[in-house]
Amino acid sequence: MSLGANYRAACRGKSVADVANKLAIVEEEADEALYWLELLVEGGIMPEKRLKDLVGETHEIVAMTVASIKTLRTRQ
Repeated sequence: MSLGANYRAACRGKSVADVANKLAIVEEEADEALYWLELLVEGGIMPEKRLKDLVGETHEIVAMTVASIKTLRTRQ
C-alpha cells in the first residue's frame, strides 16, 4: 500500500487539478487495500473480528478522500 506516499504527493500538488488527480490515486489505493483485507477474511486467513477496526479506518480514508476530491472539483 502506498496510501501515505500518494497522499504526500497530493499535498505537494502544483494545482487544484493536480491535487485532485493525485487524491484519486489515494482513493484507488485505499479501495485496493480494502480488497486485500476482504480477501484475507474470505480466504479464512484472518478472522473478520481482528480486521474490523482496520477495515473501518480504511473506509473512513476512502470517504475523506472522496469528500476532498469533490470539494476540489467544485473549486475548479
